Amino acid sequence: MSAGTKAASGHTVAAWTGVTISFIGFAIAGVAMILPSVLLVWGGLAVVVLGGVVGKAMAMAGMGAQPSAYVYTPEEQAALAVSPA
Repeated sequence: MSAGTKAASGHTVAAWTGVTISFIGFAIAGVAMILPSVLLVWGGLAVVVLGGVVGKAMAMAGMGAQPSAYVYTPEEQAALAVSPA
């Protein structure tokens, strides 16, 4: 990466919220496997899916990563392309 650019590594409210909810779901499903409760395993997996849905909804609502100013459009890339000598 060149100097002055910053990668969007998912450090957003939407990403953290989705991961936290999914982590709780995995914890519920993991405990349910120890307690032999099939219903609780499925409940935990439903919470994992809910985490993904919430994260995506929050990102669509503007709480996710914003478009980078350092990304070129295909037209800009074609204009900058250098033919090999």
